[in-house]
Order: sequence, then C-alpha cells, then structure tokens
Amino acid sequence: MSRTPRSTRVLNTALAPFVTGYRNPAGSWAKAVAQVEKQAGAQDRPFADDLGRIIEGAAEIPGLSPLGWFLISNEVKGKYANRLRVNRVLAEHPQVAEEQITAPVFVCGLPRTATTLAHRVLAESPDHRGPLTWELQHTMLHDPHTERKVIKQLQQGLSLMELFAPGLQEKHPMYIDRPEESVLFFAHGVHWLLQRGPMPSYSAWLADYDVLAEYKYLKLGLQVLQHGREPRRWVLKYPGHLSDMDTIRHVFPDATFVWTHRDPVTVIGSCASLLETLQGMVQHEVDPEVVGRTVLDHVVTQVNNGLQTRMSMPPSSIVDVPYHKLSADPFTEVPRLYAAIGARWTARDQEHLAEVIAKPKGAPSHRYDLSRYVDRAEAEAAFAPYNRMLDRLDLRDATPAIEL
Repeated sequence: MSRTPRSTRVLNTALAPFVTGYRNPAGSWAKAVAQVEKQAGAQDRPFADDLGRIIEGAAEIPGLSPLGWFLISNEVKGKYANRLRVNRVLAEHPQVAEEQITAPVFVCGLPRTATTLAHRVLAESPDHRGPLTWELQHTMLHDPHTERKVIKQLQQGLSLMELFAPGLQEKHPMYIDRPEESVLFFAHGVHWLLQRGPMPSYSAWLADYDVLAEYKYLKLGLQVLQHGREPRRWVLKYPGHLSDMDTIRHVFPDATFVWTHRDPVTVIGSCASLLETLQGMVQHEVDPEVVGRTVLDHVVTQVNNGLQTRMSMPPSSIVDVPYHKLSADPFTEVPRLYAAIGARWTARDQEHLAEVIAKPKGAPSHRYDLSRYVDRAEAEAAFAPYNRMLDRLDLRDATPAIEL
C-alpha cells in the first residue's frame, strides 16, 4: 500500500466531522446543484443529473477520505458552474456558435511519449493556440479584469495541491496560465476512474455513454474562447483522444492527429506512478497493484482502439512522431512535425523549443519502478499488436538521447 502524506492525514482528521456528504450522495449533490444554480441564475438539469452519476460513483471509492469527497464534490460542482457559464455566453451571444474551428491538431500519444513537448511547442506558435488551464476550468469571453481574478484564485488552489500530493508537480507539471490537456474541460470519461479510483456504478453508466457529447461540448468551449479574438489554429492534447479519433473527425472533419510513439511498456510505470499519487489525494490508502492493473487495461484498450481507427482514416490525417528520434534531434524533428501538419516554422519557434527542452535547474526527475505495478512480461505480451506496428514503421524506441 502507498503511504498517505502526513499533511493529508492531518487534514482528513480535521475534515472528518464536517465532510459527510458521501453518506447521502444524492442529497449532497442536490444541495450543490441548488447552490450553483442560485449563483448562476440558470440551470441545465439534464447536465446536472448526468454529473450526479459521478457523485454517486465517488461515494463507492474504496477507502474514500473526507478530503477526497471534498475535492471530488468541488470539482464536479465546478464542471456544472462552467457548463452554465458556457450556456450563458451562447444565450447572450448566439453568434458564438458560428465561429469556425478550422483544422485543429490533436496530440494523442500515450503519457511519457513527449506529448507535452509536442503540445507546448505547437501551441506556442504565433499561428496556433492551446486552451490554457484556467480557460478549461472557467470558460468565458475575453475579459482581462475577470481573467486576472480567476487566474489568481485558481493559482492558490494549485499551490495547495502540493500539500495533498507531494511530488505531483514533478510527475505532471501544471501551470494555470499554460496550455493543458483538454480533458480538464470534459464532464465525463474514464479519467474519473483512473485519477480517483474504482467507481462501479459510474463505470457501468459510462459504458453506455456516447462520447460524442463531450466533443460537441469541447467545440462549444473553443468557440467561446475564440470569439472576439483573432482566430488561430487550435492545438489540443489528451492521451484519451487515441480512443476517440473517429468521433473527433465527426465533430472536427479537418482535424489532424499527432501520435507520439514509444515502447508502451516504458510508459506504464510512469503513468501508474502519477495515478497512484492522484488517487492518494482521495483515498486513505492506495493499492499499487490495483492501479497497475487499471492502467494496463486502460492503455491497452486505448492503443488498440487507436490502431483500429487509423485503418479507416486518411494517412495524411495522422502524423507519427517517434520518441527516440525526437529525443535525439528535436531541432530537426520538431520542424519536420510543423511541416507535416502544414504549419510555419519560424525563428521564434526555434527559440521557444530551446526553452521548452531546458529543464529548470535542480528540477528533480520522476522516478518509478514498473514492478511495483505490473509484471513486465505481461505488459509486453499485452502490447504485442502495437509493437508490431512500431517495428513495421520503424517507430520503436532506440535508447533516447534525453528524457523529454
């Protein structure tokens, strides 16, 4: 079992007498919905009812802590508040729905395959734009005064995270004012199970959920963020996009996918270590073997879905980026990536690439042990179809020159 940080244990003890909503999740969520709707002066009950499935599932997480219930409840409340915010913008400015989201780029490789590097470099181009962390959580039209207040508030919350999850920033650095994974905007998805823990009733509900709704909602969010500003090419990132490429093409017919590749066995340990830390924020104790099994099953499904989907897609819609080549010579490979997606490579992009690659002085590296989570031989067997494709296309790892 993983060891819960002392600061988290102390906070759980302090919160225990006051945080009891998990005993009556339906009643707790009804109160939260009423609070959000009163503040917003609006409602979207079908959306709220679906979010209630997450609350119901959260109450089932084994070893759910008072802090865990508090964090999940507030996150779900935030999802509802943001939905009403988007709805209000569309009601007051119906022309927002006419914004054209043209040729977006979806970075969708597995974790630890340089997706962050690809996302940040592409998103920072003067011709491109990636949704920022705060924009995904507080989606609104451009308003500098409100933006400053929102950023300050969210930054304070992010600073507290290091108390609950020491080392999280080493494993997945997050900045309120930088591009972040589009999953932050989604209401539903397997990320709840991965990041929080087993939620049987929600998992069963999710099995019949049509993910198309999430991508239509994502498009609305991008239209809101784009309205009133000079349109630029959107660059989004989330490993889960691998499973949804056909759905994404339905909503964004001219989308391009950047699929970063690395021997998947090398990423399982890192991914499991990150998720163990995230689950440790909401559970009293986390079983690393359960985390490892969940990660392995999820990543195998994700990759296999991606392999199946790419067979029916135009070859030009997918750009393959091998990690070892990117690691060995990023100043050759990144311009090649720009050319492959039809983007301009400028001197500013060259300078920015150097900044992205350079790690802060003294920054600790993320260390993990694969055997803590899964058996290497089992993982290698599970990824045999994917590795055959990597070998066929000469995308399998050589030894990376540097860790990106």
